[in-house]
Amino acid sequence: MTSMSRPDLRPGQLPLWWLLKGISLLPFPVLYAISTGLYFLLYYVVGYRKKVVRQNLGRSFPGKSTQELRQIEKQFFLNLTDIMVETLKLATLSPEELRRRVKARGLEKVNAPLDQGKMVLVLGAHLGNWEYMSAAGNALFRHPIDGVYKPLASSFFEAFMWYLRSRFGITLVKMKDTLRHVIRHKGQARILTLLTDQTPPYGEIQFWTTFLHQETAFFVGAEKIRSSFGYTTFFVGMHQVKRGFYEIEFQELLPAPVRNEPEEPHLLTEAFARHLETWVNRYPASYLWSHKRWKHKKPVA
Repeated sequence: MTSMSRPDLRPGQLPLWWLLKGISLLPFPVLYAISTGLYFLLYYVVGYRKKVVRQNLGRSFPGKSTQELRQIEKQFFLNLTDIMVETLKLATLSPEELRRRVKARGLEKVNAPLDQGKMVLVLGAHLGNWEYMSAAGNALFRHPIDGVYKPLASSFFEAFMWYLRSRFGITLVKMKDTLRHVIRHKGQARILTLLTDQTPPYGEIQFWTTFLHQETAFFVGAEKIRSSFGYTTFFVGMHQVKRGFYEIEFQELLPAPVRNEPEEPHLLTEAFARHLETWVNRYPASYLWSHKRWKHKKPVA
């Protein structure tokens, strides 16, 4: 059961809702033909955020040649338009087809504490098709999954994305309601998932580290949840195996903290940054390079 009911649609928004659901009924080959057309439009005609992507890639991989960077850049843009049509497909995709397209490694690591009745925290990032990763969760695990998300500004797309994200069984939790939700379910064997690679507002930055050769700010909310509620914590990465097919891998970040045993400050956030950096170096085109990840600069001490 979700933590909230689906946001209401206005009557005037229903035609777009049914149009998108209708498009989602198209078979994958047709959707990927549309994606290829969108790729040429965004990359060669519009140049959507190409400057941001090029700058992010150049600074993140200073050792790569221009040719290597352009290859990653083009693959990223094709991945991006694939994510658009694949996410739309979630409106009508069957759980069986989703399971066929998303495989996972390391499930036993996450199931071990869950089977002991313990809480688990899974930290992800904008890798592969993160919407498929979230949707596939209930097909991979038998324990309840809670997904923390930030509501969208558009009332229509907030309702539509809520529908896409919740129809496979995940419990959606607004970011501002996370603490209340965790307290309500304290002591239960549940999986709490967060995308932890987003950029904090400048006034809320509490931690900086070097990430992909650049001073980078990270959210520390997961750190506080782990230390307060005793979660065993995992990193989840995702990459594309071939068009339309993905592999997820779970890696342990830190065990549950030991009561009254001090830890280094921001131990979890640093561990997450290092795991994410390793993953991005391994699968560079899988990351969301169009995001203005480094828009804030670390103050000079």
